[in-house]
Amino acid sequence: MMHIDIISCQPKLLDSPLNHSIIKRAQEKNIVNIKIHDLRNFSLDKHKKVDDYAFGGGGGMVLQIEPIYRCIKSLEEKKKYDEIIFMTPDGNKLNQNLSNQLSLKKNLIILCGHYKGIDERIREYIITKEISIGDYVLTGGELPTAILIDSILRLIPGVINNESAALSDSFQDNLLGHPNYSRPSNFKGWKVPKILLSGNQKKIDEWRINKSYKKTKSKRPDLLK
Repeated sequence: MMHIDIISCQPKLLDSPLNHSIIKRAQEKNIVNIKIHDLRNFSLDKHKKVDDYAFGGGGGMVLQIEPIYRCIKSLEEKKKYDEIIFMTPDGNKLNQNLSNQLSLKKNLIILCGHYKGIDERIREYIITKEISIGDYVLTGGELPTAILIDSILRLIPGVINNESAALSDSFQDNLLGHPNYSRPSNFKGWKVPKILLSGNQKKIDEWRINKSYKKTKSKRPDLLK
């Protein structure tokens, strides 16, 4: 079983994405155990404050080092973690290869940033991997965390009903996914390619690979490099 511990100062933002669809089923099947830890519970401040102004001035608040450190250390007392991940816009860009790698891990901590970010010393001395979902800034790291978890769990055997489906997703083997069609085969004169109705699986597979290559060459030629 994979264990994922999430640290957040806004844990309710994760209620919906982690309790529906595939992620919910993965937890019900005991394939993954996800726990959300409210950072405010590790604050020594009587008002449960976890942020403060940045040294040197400037706008925005920074998540303090002490509550984050206390939370991570309390988790490390119970198990050994493969990665301690910080979701941040200036991290390494999330891609399919990274999701594949993380799907093989057993114990992960994911720290959600907020406000202006976190005390840099946590990044220097505690964090083992920094991940970004794109070159833009969100209010916090909770939604990126949900995206990361979704991309990881669907690769674990038993999570999705048809495990082979994940192997044909876009970006596996650095190719975009092939076109997909379903019933009816003829809608308003828009017809499904005949090859897909032929029953010749070898020819269908060749057609799909060819379409994936052409689609990648047209839309994302950088992937072919």
